Amino acid sequence: MYPFQDQIGFPILSVMTFLPTLGGLLMLLFMRGRPTLYKWTALVTTGATFVLSLVMWAYFDRYTADFQFIEKVNWIPRLGTSYHMGVDGISVLLILLTTLLSLIIIPASWNYIKDRELGFFISFLVLETGMLGTFCARDMLLFYFFWEIMLIPMYFIIGIWGGPRRIYAAYKFFLYTLAGSVLMLVAIVAIAWLARPNPFAAPVFDLDQLQNAVFTINVQFFAFLAFFIAFAVKVPMWPVHTWLPDAHVEAPTAGSVILAGVLLKMGGYGILRFCLPLFPDAAVIFIPYILILSLIAIIYGAMVSLVQKDLKKLVAYSSVSHMGFVTAGIFAFNLIGIEGAILVMFSHGILTGALFLLVGFIYERLHTREIASMGGMATPFPIAATLLLFFALASLGLPGLSGFIGEFLSLLGLFTYNKAMAVIGAFGIILAAAYLLWMYLRVMFTGLKDERWHELPDFSLREVSCLAPLMALAVWVGVYPNTFINLIQPSANRLANQMAPYLAEHGNFLSHLFASLGGGS
Repeated sequence: MYPFQDQIGFPILSVMTFLPTLGGLLMLLFMRGRPTLYKWTALVTTGATFVLSLVMWAYFDRYTADFQFIEKVNWIPRLGTSYHMGVDGISVLLILLTTLLSLIIIPASWNYIKDRELGFFISFLVLETGMLGTFCARDMLLFYFFWEIMLIPMYFIIGIWGGPRRIYAAYKFFLYTLAGSVLMLVAIVAIAWLARPNPFAAPVFDLDQLQNAVFTINVQFFAFLAFFIAFAVKVPMWPVHTWLPDAHVEAPTAGSVILAGVLLKMGGYGILRFCLPLFPDAAVIFIPYILILSLIAIIYGAMVSLVQKDLKKLVAYSSVSHMGFVTAGIFAFNLIGIEGAILVMFSHGILTGALFLLVGFIYERLHTREIASMGGMATPFPIAATLLLFFALASLGLPGLSGFIGEFLSLLGLFTYNKAMAVIGAFGIILAAAYLLWMYLRVMFTGLKDERWHELPDFSLREVSCLAPLMALAVWVGVYPNTFINLIQPSANRLANQMAPYLAEHGNFLSHLFASLGGGS
């Protein structure tokens, strides 16, 4: 039934998912008061997890859209749920991003956490288990289990190791995410109950079976809305984005890296995995409204970034803008747009994660994030200036770097749908160039604000080593994106083909609405 379960000879998905938690448990039981030992254990654990993700990538069959490395065991038979794991190209790409960033943040946090270090590193290892499990789960209750696991360690990371307003930011993050999760849980239970083959059967939580179920348009409408709100909070889409700037500004550097690099991608991943294939009729009906919200997010996020005084908040609001390209590409409902959306998620994780690392490294030297307090930093910190310029140019979409290809494909997919909307979305790229280059000018080349900065060290070898893999990956994706496009194309094509009949069925309605918005479809 599952042709890929013996693909590699052992349950690689389960090992990869739970290895970080095992490492955290060993640290908790045997390494209290031994910082060198538990730091190296955290590094070795995340390193081994990253190696496993590379092995998975190497053995993954890129020519099929089927889910691979399948693991399936009965979990709670009376409830109809199972421990069902599997990955396709989309999952593999996001798992690689997760394991790489998890590996990088351990040495990046090596000397910067002064209080309760052991708890900090254990929290990140548990968080990595939740993130990987979310990308691997093929049972909806199992998915929800991992989805909620992520919430707890991130809440503590912000609330314990964050900035002065950390409690407020942690509560806001928790409440926004939990509200969306509760809606999703209600929808999960409802569709699992309605998908039963007969009134005496157990609920159906398995995604393979749910994709063959047929729901009425009313059920699809409300279920889609519940799932979409949960994922939109995570993306985050305008207007449910307001938790993000507070969480980013107050979170420690490593928390901001994972929050922007991986957790925001859970929203886009959930839309691709659940909203579209399970509720296709409702998804098509919502296309124009979600595209409008996406364009608002692109322009709003960029314009708010333009006026930010705090360097970290600027990067945080830029995420709202960049993630708008993700939802725009997905709801363009064609292969190019979906591929572009997935590449934007991957690239955004690389680039915004690097920008948050840079902001954190700079803050540890200057003890300020106020752009007005900086200036002339290129002279005392030439390595920092070079790295910040590289990632700023990549983030604004310079051709040849990773930020360009994903946003270009998303806009191309959107252009296929509606020319006017694509033109509006393109202004987000122009605004990105404005706020990033203006930020760089003020931080690096305005007159030096404090002569004492000449006495501070430039980036260390450890800090440069944390950023070097992200630089290499940004160039790789920008110069030869086919490595990653070939990985995701079968899965993206399957999704586009699944949606095509429903799009044709609702075509007259959409054509009329698009025409009223200007540009036609």
